[in-house]
Amino acid sequence: MKWAAVAAPAELTEYERRFRRAGLPLFISGYSASTDVFNRALPLITLVFVGELLGALNLNWSVAGNVAAIAGSLGLVLVVVAAINGFRGRPATAVPQEIGKVELALFVLLPALLPLIFGGQWRSALATASINALILLLIYATFGYGLPSIVRWALARLVGQLAASLSLLTRAIPLLMLFSVLLFLTQEIWQMFSHVTFGTLAILGVLFVGLGAAFLLARLPSEVRRLEGEAGEGGPPLERRQRLNVGLVLFVSQSLQVLTVSVVVGAFFVALGVFTIDTHILHEWIGPTFQPHELVKLNVFGHQGVITEELLRVAGAIAAFTGLYFAISMLTDDVYRREFLGELTDQMRETFAARAEYLKLKAS
Repeated sequence: MKWAAVAAPAELTEYERRFRRAGLPLFISGYSASTDVFNRALPLITLVFVGELLGALNLNWSVAGNVAAIAGSLGLVLVVVAAINGFRGRPATAVPQEIGKVELALFVLLPALLPLIFGGQWRSALATASINALILLLIYATFGYGLPSIVRWALARLVGQLAASLSLLTRAIPLLMLFSVLLFLTQEIWQMFSHVTFGTLAILGVLFVGLGAAFLLARLPSEVRRLEGEAGEGGPPLERRQRLNVGLVLFVSQSLQVLTVSVVVGAFFVALGVFTIDTHILHEWIGPTFQPHELVKLNVFGHQGVITEELLRVAGAIAAFTGLYFAISMLTDDVYRREFLGELTDQMRETFAARAEYLKLKAS
């Protein structure tokens, strides 16, 4: 849908809705975490808060003692809420329309104080405060920057973006696939990934994802400036947090490409393993006493194949390496960057034009 010019300030809400759908909520004038993020997440925050009232329970107490602790916790919460409402000039039982720093601090600290007051459980108090702070951070990162909308927007354009990066795929992937197939058919990689613990696999996974993300993030500031210069449509310069929002759109779009390539490569090696690696070969490679963990047995055109845990480990490792290699290629390949950013510039030009018109309406 084209961004049509509007003639009445009443259409501002329609512009703002479209900014959210495009994954750019920070293009909205006056966008605030207290009135546009945390207040929308109030049901979730309230649910977590009420659930954490159980933090006042102590298994060493009697039923009556625990009931009294819960009642005391609820009373303390109601008194604090009434005090905040009174300070802000609202009725004692009013539902807050704005979630500010005071409310957020109470969400983090008050549930943490309950197990400390009613039982001296300082470890539980510290864990509760840390978890609540993490919840707020995730809410802000997810909804404050429109992450769900960005993912939907990027998924809808994923095929076109992969087509734009076809030249990079045809140059980077074939050589890498040849190397990966040779690696897949070596005994050492099966021995290594068959015996490592899940903890080690998790650490390796985080390492590969972290390195890939670091490579993608390295060029984002310059790419955002270039995108703003080419698609700015004469509007005022972006604010710092708006540039961060645009950078998140770029990051998610490129990350989905890397993820798609990695999943396809991983699926290819799982299929290759079903046809070429059976339990007899695994016994020869890893040892006669080794027992593969069979997950699924398949009959494909008369061939008896099996998907083992070891196959998934090796295929996943090669897929992760491919994703990292593809992310590095994104950073270093100028042809890909021109094609990808060129397509993205065309797609976002209407959004920037709408922002310019939106700001004119706000000023009128």
